[in-house]
Amino acid sequence: MRTAGLGPVADLGCGPGRITAHLTGLGVYAFGVDLSPKMTELARNAYPDLRFTEGSMTALETGDDELGGILAWYSTHHTPPQWLPAVFAEFHRTLAPGGFLLWGDYVGDERLQPTHGYGRPVSYESHLLPLDRMVGLLGQAGLVVTARLEQEPSGRVNRPHACLLARKPERP
Repeated sequence: MRTAGLGPVADLGCGPGRITAHLTGLGVYAFGVDLSPKMTELARNAYPDLRFTEGSMTALETGDDELGGILAWYSTHHTPPQWLPAVFAEFHRTLAPGGFLLWGDYVGDERLQPTHGYGRPVSYESHLLPLDRMVGLLGQAGLVVTARLEQEPSGRVNRPHACLLARKPERP
């Protein structure tokens, strides 16, 4: 990403900003976007020299073909499955031709609604989808999956998860 010259990297669902800061530390021009005002505030306080904005993956405040990369790291499982086509279409719209998407998340076939987590009451939903369905949704959005990695549960990891590397095709 440092040498491709395709544009900045958007860390979508950046949470408290740790990965955005890590990318920046590697010399990648990155910024974070999160739907949660609290997460955006935490990120700004922890990394005041970096750019963090509130926003939705369905309507990014980024121009067409503007991003060299998108990182969606454990951020789409909170998105209801019926919204994923719009999310991935937005990824396609904002990625530059030849731009990269690195997606990582839990996979499966279930909807979770935990009531406790992180030592306190919580209220959120997670939608785990089979990896092949995620690959298909990315393909429908015009993104080409070039690599995939699946990890079965073991040790501290109690759910299967996967990573996909995809690209927006170059213009002919």
